[in-house]
Amino acid sequence: MSSSKRSSFNRSSSSSRRGATRRSAPGSDRWLNRLLDIAVASALLVGSAALLISQFQ
Repeated sequence: MSSSKRSSFNRSSSSSRRGATRRSAPGSDRWLNRLLDIAVASALLVGSAALLISQFQ
């Protein structure tokens, strides 16, 4: 790769960041996120318990 290509690549990558910006979630979204977190955590606990029980039988 030539040095001119490298320098232009570095300039474009170091420019202002692009992508999704973080916004504050409305109240209903916060509750849905909390509910989803609880559902995932309980699914992991139940799955882990089922795995442990099946190992000892």
